[in-house]
Amino acid sequence: MEIHDQQYLEQKLKEVFGYDGFRSGQLEVIQHLLEGGDVLSVMPTGAGKSLCFQLPASLGDFKTIVVSPIIALMKDQVAALQGLGVGCETIHSGKSRDDNVKSWQNFTNGHAKILYISPERLMQDRMIQSLKSRNVGMFVIDEAHCISKWGASFRPDYEALENLKVHFPKAVIAAFTATADQSTRIDINKKLTDGKGRIFLKGFDRPNLSLEVRPKQNLKAGLVDYLQQHAGQCGIVYCLSRRETDEIAESLKAQGINSMAYHAGKSSEVRDHAQNQFMTQSDAVMVATIAFGMGIDKPDIRFVVHASLPGNVESFYQEIGRAGRDGLPSQTVLFYSLSDVIKRQRMIFDGEGNDDFKLLEYKRLEALVGYCDTVKCRKQVLLSYFDEESQPCGNCDNCFNPPTLIDITAHSITLLKAIGETGQFFGTSHIIDVVKGAETAKIKERGHHQLACFGGGRALSKPFLQSLVRQLVAGGVVKVNLEKYGAIELTRKAEDLIEGREVFLGHVEVEKPPASIRSKPVKGAELEGLDLLLYQDLKAVRLVLASKKNVPAFVVFSDATLQQLAIHKPTTKADFLQINGIGQQKLTEYFEPFVQVINK
Repeated sequence: MEIHDQQYLEQKLKEVFGYDGFRSGQLEVIQHLLEGGDVLSVMPTGAGKSLCFQLPASLGDFKTIVVSPIIALMKDQVAALQGLGVGCETIHSGKSRDDNVKSWQNFTNGHAKILYISPERLMQDRMIQSLKSRNVGMFVIDEAHCISKWGASFRPDYEALENLKVHFPKAVIAAFTATADQSTRIDINKKLTDGKGRIFLKGFDRPNLSLEVRPKQNLKAGLVDYLQQHAGQCGIVYCLSRRETDEIAESLKAQGINSMAYHAGKSSEVRDHAQNQFMTQSDAVMVATIAFGMGIDKPDIRFVVHASLPGNVESFYQEIGRAGRDGLPSQTVLFYSLSDVIKRQRMIFDGEGNDDFKLLEYKRLEALVGYCDTVKCRKQVLLSYFDEESQPCGNCDNCFNPPTLIDITAHSITLLKAIGETGQFFGTSHIIDVVKGAETAKIKERGHHQLACFGGGRALSKPFLQSLVRQLVAGGVVKVNLEKYGAIELTRKAEDLIEGREVFLGHVEVEKPPASIRSKPVKGAELEGLDLLLYQDLKAVRLVLASKKNVPAFVVFSDATLQQLAIHKPTTKADFLQINGIGQQKLTEYFEPFVQVINK
């Protein structure tokens, strides 16, 4: 039986990893790698991309290098593989020199077939020369979008990886990422395989994730209210800046929420402690910049909240993908404001890169703004960005509470005239003050209280006017001029509205019921017959065992495996092996402590 034969692979999948069968898309990637073909695999978070390279690496008669950008990710994956009896090591800056030397020796003398390493260490001349005589048959590039300047999280240190094929022409290149649009896929494939790698593109739909966008008003109070309604659950709150991260974490902590802050400005010790809390505590809320989360292998994250607008759709999709990796219902909420759009535009405008790069980044940001302002099913809009069609999801705020489009041309003209009469030199706040008839010092200094437009919208609420400006920006009726410090300017479409040649249909934001999406039930009957008391006892034993090994609890057993134990209550080794997620190594190591709990 050949190594890439399906029956053989399914047998090894059960023996080593304890799984009864492959998930959709995994087998094809694994077989292609074992047949010696290069691969770029784009699979959403939770689809099982790690198994696609871990199984071939454990079976082949060659050594494998796994390139990973995050130490925490290396540690978790290596701990999980070692727990399965797979020879695996890692070298990183978080270990002592002696420990790194020992890991290298284990890899070179054959005790370990897989080595996890950062791109910086791998591409040193000394390391390259050492590996050339070590029978390295496969290089795995995890988080491969980092190699692309067009990607969502470009990391310059990844660029040198495009030389791997030069140094190791016979080695297989296996690149994996959770998200990449067409231009990013082409760029990754060209750099790593000269365009010869086979691209495996798995559907981006995550049916268990709900999608919601809320106006960013009184953010801290809104966050506290949301998180209190999710007490006892684990989640992530993403922020735009380090300052915002610290402030929000402290405000949540003051309300009794188990929150912690994480960003690049903190020491490695503080970050490691925060991450350990998050990985081991079931009610932890991580407040973080995008410095946190890449490759996080925690299956029971129940919500991801964006306190600020991400940079583009790819970043947004990557970050919300960290929720619900166990397949259970999970929520995503994005707090949205025009000021965040302007901040993001400013970051692109002032950032590095040529005009073509900045134009593409603007377009990507516009796509995310379109997602925020859409009145259609959000899932349809999100998936369409990745060229994927879908039916209305029934699991987003627009599906639960469909917005009603009304003719708001008259209100739009009121705003547009205020923008024009003030000279198109001012931002949103000042324009709204003029429309509302607010006699601020700034308005009086410039004589704007004497304009015909002054007070033309006194009866309109400030939230409505803020929403109207966002809709006009999204509709291309007005634009933000960053060279004039964020001034709102009119476009040709504005002239058509004012002259009566066009109408503007928009939606009025209303306060949505706080439980609009939370009420969605768990799909399927997977948990029917679950003994909750036994489940809790099994989790307690798991925590003790994980603490002794100093690994996250899911490295011992996943929640899904514990749930199956609490449903089926196996008492023999043969019965234990029937549980998904239990292979020979875990049976040997964990049968006794868990069967004792079940026998009680």
